[in-house]
Amino acid sequence: MSGSSAVSGAAPCRFAHYFVICGIDTETGLEPDELAGENFEQSPLKRTFKSKVLARYPENVEWNPFDQDAVNMLCMPKGLSFRTQADRREPQFHSFIITKEDGSRTYGFVHTFYEEVTSPQICSAMQTLYQMHNAEHASANPPSSSSSSSSSSMDSLASSLDEADPPTSSSSSSSSRGAGGYDSSRDTLYVSKALCLITPMPFMHACRRFLSQLHRAVTATTAPPLPLESYVHNILYEVPLPALGRSLKFHGVYEPIVCQRPGPGELPLADFPLAEVFNLLGVENLVQVFTCTLLEMQILLYSQDYQRLMTVAEGITTLLFPFQWQHVYVPILPASLLHFLDAPVPYLMGLQSKEGTDRSKLELPQEANLCFVDIDNHYIELPEDFPQFPNKSEFIQELSEVLLSFGISANAGAPPRTRTSPGSTPSTPGRERKVVALRQLEDDGRNGNLAGEELAVLELLQGNATLERLQALTKRTGVTVARVDALRAGVKGQVTEGQGGQTAAEDEELRNAKLNVQLREVFASRFTTMFADYEAFVIQSAPDLESWLTNREQMHNFDKASFLSDQPEPYLPFLSHFIETQMFATFIDNKIMSQWEEKEPQLRVFDARIEKARLYNVRAPNLRSSSYQRCSILKESAQSIEQRLMKIDHTAIHPHLLDMKIGQGKYEQGFFPKLQADVLNTGPTNNKWSHRTATAQRRKDRHRQQTEHLTLDNDLKEKYMQEARSLGKNLRQPKLSDLSPAVIAQTNWKFVEGLLKECRMKTKRMLVEKMGREAVELGHGEANITGLEENTLIASLCDLLERIWSHGLQVKQGKSALWSHLLHCQAREEKLEQQQAESPVSHVPERRKSDSYIAMPSLRVSLIQDMRRIQSMSEIKTDVGRARAWIRLSLEKKLLSQHLKQLLSRQALTKKLYKRYAFLRCEEEKEQFLFHLLSLNAVDYFCFTSVFTTIMIPYRVVIIPIKKLSNAMTTSNPWVCVSGELGDSGIMQIPKNVLEMTFDSAFRPHTHISAMFKCQNLGKLTTVQLGHDNAGLLAKWLVDCVMVRNEITGHTYRFPCGRWLGKGVDDGSLERVLIGELVVPSGEEDSGKGCRTPPPQHSPSQTRRISITSLSGRGYKPNSAQIQEAIGEAVNNIIKHFHKPEKERGSLTVLLCGENSLVSALEQFFHHGFKSARLFQKTVFVWDFVEKAVAYMESADQMGDLQETAEPLGMTCQSLCHYVNAINSTPRNIGKDGKFQLLVCLGARDRLLPQWLPLLVECPVILRMYEDTALLRDRTTVNALIGVLETLHDFPITLEASLVKGIDL
Repeated sequence: MSGSSAVSGAAPCRFAHYFVICGIDTETGLEPDELAGENFEQSPLKRTFKSKVLARYPENVEWNPFDQDAVNMLCMPKGLSFRTQADRREPQFHSFIITKEDGSRTYGFVHTFYEEVTSPQICSAMQTLYQMHNAEHASANPPSSSSSSSSSSMDSLASSLDEADPPTSSSSSSSSRGAGGYDSSRDTLYVSKALCLITPMPFMHACRRFLSQLHRAVTATTAPPLPLESYVHNILYEVPLPALGRSLKFHGVYEPIVCQRPGPGELPLADFPLAEVFNLLGVENLVQVFTCTLLEMQILLYSQDYQRLMTVAEGITTLLFPFQWQHVYVPILPASLLHFLDAPVPYLMGLQSKEGTDRSKLELPQEANLCFVDIDNHYIELPEDFPQFPNKSEFIQELSEVLLSFGISANAGAPPRTRTSPGSTPSTPGRERKVVALRQLEDDGRNGNLAGEELAVLELLQGNATLERLQALTKRTGVTVARVDALRAGVKGQVTEGQGGQTAAEDEELRNAKLNVQLREVFASRFTTMFADYEAFVIQSAPDLESWLTNREQMHNFDKASFLSDQPEPYLPFLSHFIETQMFATFIDNKIMSQWEEKEPQLRVFDARIEKARLYNVRAPNLRSSSYQRCSILKESAQSIEQRLMKIDHTAIHPHLLDMKIGQGKYEQGFFPKLQADVLNTGPTNNKWSHRTATAQRRKDRHRQQTEHLTLDNDLKEKYMQEARSLGKNLRQPKLSDLSPAVIAQTNWKFVEGLLKECRMKTKRMLVEKMGREAVELGHGEANITGLEENTLIASLCDLLERIWSHGLQVKQGKSALWSHLLHCQAREEKLEQQQAESPVSHVPERRKSDSYIAMPSLRVSLIQDMRRIQSMSEIKTDVGRARAWIRLSLEKKLLSQHLKQLLSRQALTKKLYKRYAFLRCEEEKEQFLFHLLSLNAVDYFCFTSVFTTIMIPYRVVIIPIKKLSNAMTTSNPWVCVSGELGDSGIMQIPKNVLEMTFDSAFRPHTHISAMFKCQNLGKLTTVQLGHDNAGLLAKWLVDCVMVRNEITGHTYRFPCGRWLGKGVDDGSLERVLIGELVVPSGEEDSGKGCRTPPPQHSPSQTRRISITSLSGRGYKPNSAQIQEAIGEAVNNIIKHFHKPEKERGSLTVLLCGENSLVSALEQFFHHGFKSARLFQKTVFVWDFVEKAVAYMESADQMGDLQETAEPLGMTCQSLCHYVNAINSTPRNIGKDGKFQLLVCLGARDRLLPQWLPLLVECPVILRMYEDTALLRDRTTVNALIGVLETLHDFPITLEASLVKGIDL
């Protein structure tokens, strides 16, 4: 065909690609639409019948192949609808979008009207259907028309959508017809027909006006000026796309139509009216839905009106600039595709509601992560806990002011509901709801009305001279009364409408375009300020595109931790979630690829804005403030649009007569004619713009169309590219056309594969983050993941598990699919427990304990037990919350994989709850999934303990005496006080009669003291204070260690002691502060080797304690080099502690008093060369030296020897004496080593240690108590030590309450 080349050549820069007509095919007649969920209860006029594409022009465009099924399904999502002369038959307009596999989009605009049925076969078929229907009803005579109840949630969803609309027939119709009946002898039958334009860009207003003019030409009493073919041919072949930054005028049947396209530096084209979106939802609700979209939750829009669904969906996605929605996007979900709501991936879909159906009847497969938007009733349901958008209230304020400046009130929309409230469905009955909607319509600014109260305010202002004067005065003094000005502008805008050379419609369009761009600018400027420095954190690691694409999956592209540490605190909850999303990942990918390719258009605009902001606003990049910065370019953005629409850049060729055969294109009122295909299938060959710079134009358009689909020459790159693109995305887009069972099965298979891949990526990411680079560099210490980031990753794991559990559910019960499965399991277990109550029960064995844990009775590993723990927590109110808490608890106990394996091992239950294609019934994938979760056991999580900080937790304390001396008996009354990062338990007396005896593996008996107590969550445990009251004959007590276990999470801490408690033995201490370490359960030590989180620093071991205090006289004595190294290491660790972000620091007490701590290093220093020989069998302690030195200083001070010394030295001397006396006079019975520890801690806290050291060195007492070789008597070493200790002065050392209790300074 000669013209085909012209068609394809011009296609990329044509305004419209296809003109399509859909309707009833008189050849095939009435075909019921089974896919739309047939419901034979309904009267035949209400049923759905299949529509067909009756004609399309041209046949095909090489650039954009025609997808017949999809277009038919979206032009008439409900199929054909029939009416009689008694029903309302207003024409309807809606838009749709087709997203291709590669992410490129095509838009469709549809004008649906009713045309009289002239075919006698169809009329008689409808008559027959009615007779059958009436006969059935007469015989069955059902009391009420109830939709058949069905097992599958999807089927019930379909039936709830298809319940009969209440009949809208007018009262004048004869009663014999019954409700909406049909009799061919008396009634005229009408059927819907759709005219559709398919375009590459969303010029919604222009297409709407063109189609309505076309329809007007058919219904008008006089024939249109030219045959309809002329107008269709004109828009298909002679109207070009406007160039970037230009406006275009072309001609409809009766009036000219104008459209414009933003320039290269402006926000991309968006023609759907945002004012309507704000009106339908209200500002606050819209911001919440927008936040859910940014965080890639599942968004379901719900409305009777297809165009509303499309307007809200497109509105929300255009506000995402510079980011782009990367997941399933179906703004209008045809009835035959309802199974897509089962998709276990983020989606943004729109579902049509039928009049009179209630939200409560809607059975959705998954709601744990769903944001449900009921557009018609202006209300939303939000997922349970998601972070708020930064500066939300100021943001809402700024948006409201923009709306108000256009005379639109910002207060429409019901308050959002979260999923916590039990009755979260609006129970307004239909009539009442309509009244509410009507009142809102009168009240708010929809259709440009002002809300009633605002109009009243304005009238008051206009009629009041005093107020007028006041306003003039405020203006003169430079104060503006913004709200009044805004009201006045709004009203003035409405009054002057239609004046000047423009029609009211054009005015409205201009106003909409200006409002659109201003609202979008406010959103865009939020991202410009939030991500102003994002480039600094992009990691450019690959030398060329090919190597980057090949290793895409292994690469880190963005330094998330550094980026977050640079942000203001209030932004973190939102940003930490957002930078994990696919849309952010794709944005960064585009940024990296822009070094080898042309920049993606949205990214180019965004980068230019950041650059501009940087020029205007020079600030230090890391001084991030959370103060709100308003958008500064509202005026200029609206001006550029106004200029384009006022001054038209280009006018297209007028429609003209075509070379048609005589007698064709004849006019018959009310019927859309059969157009002549031969003139519409080929374009003009001599069109001046069809060849203009075709290559440049094509290049631009290809870039716009295929932002996802990069034009790389060779196939291998293309393959890599596609894979790299789909990384982390599961299924881009459901195919709307082919709906055979095989395709549905394949789609589900893609979901299963996608879920498994996502699980692999998430667990890998959690492991890598948790093990952290820093831990490897330092060879110890906490990993570098922030608590915030860890929380985000765990929340996204919870979300993934919910999606896996809701995939392929038979019947949905409750909001959380996982919790409902657990409850089923619990019910079965409890039944079994009752049956086995008589017979002995065998539990899952606990991990074997080694001898040192003999004292702890083993904790039962039980999935049900953990569930009961969660159920007893009154803080958690919802099923989704319970499921999340249970996941966190299982993760912390390292039992997540084991518990889920146990849950899924009950195959009969899984089969009962899930369809065959569900993820949980794919054996191989399920095994791999459990294996990925098992890998998380390699690291320690405190994700339950650190989140539920207010719950009561039972702790078990076991005090173990040293076996050799077997003096477990004590007549005194022991007490303990356990402290953790979140608080302490207070002093708890341990009753004497709790002595327990256990046997180790060699059946040797061991006695110990054990007690249980309950207190508010202490967090990670840090110290235990242990003491007794020295009563009775056997008051001396040699303790090996104290074990404390959190009975919910199973975390066990060991607090080594290895010292006596008692007067006249060891250092005479009746109480000790012990430093704890987390115990690794013995069975885990092998499995976790090499891949565990490095252990936290250990507490002081008994070998050190015993050797230092010469309890045994034997033991390891470090040399001077080792001692100096230990001091350096201890100080270094404290400095590193303060260089970490606050949330990641861990316990300072361990660094001050634990093993390898500052206190232990200084003790070694003071013990070097110390004459601790037992004079008269009495051990001498370092504290004795300190006391003697202080006694000497005090006596010297009284004799006046210190008067000559410099003032500061005298002060220092006084401070040392003051501190030592305060420690000695404390009511606590701490021993001499405990007192030395306290002195070091207080000296470090108050920055006095370096000043005290010279005093002790100068003191003559040193000559008696230290040998000549002692480090303390070596001047250079002491000076070096002072220098090292002074480095701690920069840091605010705070001491745990358990260390300084009872010290009065």
